[in-house]
Amino acid sequence: MSKLTISDAAQFLGVSKEAIHNRIRRGTLQSVVENDVKLVVINEEESTNNTAKKSSNQKHSIHGNDKYYKFLEEQNTKLQCRVDTLEGETRSLRDQKEQMLIDERIKIENIYKEKDEQLKNIINAISSKLMLSTSQETIEGEIDEAQEIQETQDAEFAKSRLVSLNKYLKSQDFSKKKISKIKIKFKLKAKEDSRVVTIGKKYYIDLQKYDYSDFSI
Repeated sequence: MSKLTISDAAQFLGVSKEAIHNRIRRGTLQSVVENDVKLVVINEEESTNNTAKKSSNQKHSIHGNDKYYKFLEEQNTKLQCRVDTLEGETRSLRDQKEQMLIDERIKIENIYKEKDEQLKNIINAISSKLMLSTSQETIEGEIDEAQEIQETQDAEFAKSRLVSLNKYLKSQDFSKKKISKIKIKFKLKAKEDSRVVTIGKKYYIDLQKYDYSDFSI
């Protein structure tokens, strides 16, 4: 049996001071007054019950912590799996992009290689005919023909780079007012500006070859 102050008893039993006073009034706790101080009498049974209760609470807390840690481990595993998946997808997209760039480079190289081969064939054909013919007119005609073929090829190659002005303007984040001003500039300069290709009533531009910053694009 031990005697505790109201504060110590509340702390020992894990309740508030008001709860201690209520128990004293109900008679569930004994109290004595010594030296004008009210003391709570704690017997061995209450002490044992309180110790057991604390032990139970501790076990419950430990069990709860174990469940919480297990939950965190499961979430961490799921997150790691997701990270691995995203990394795999990123690698796959990067590999696809690199392959696309390689394919595009090969395509361009083949275009130029094919063009060079055509030029070689034309030159070889002209050389062969020069050796078989002494006619100056025939020679000049074949040279003109070769030049026309070359010019046609160059025109087709240049045309493949041309972009419709309307199509380009639609692809940009320009206001209607700005688009209208740009079209007016092209209309005024189209006839005298070699950078502007006019086909019918449409204007075409070569962004790979020319700069059109003076047209505000």
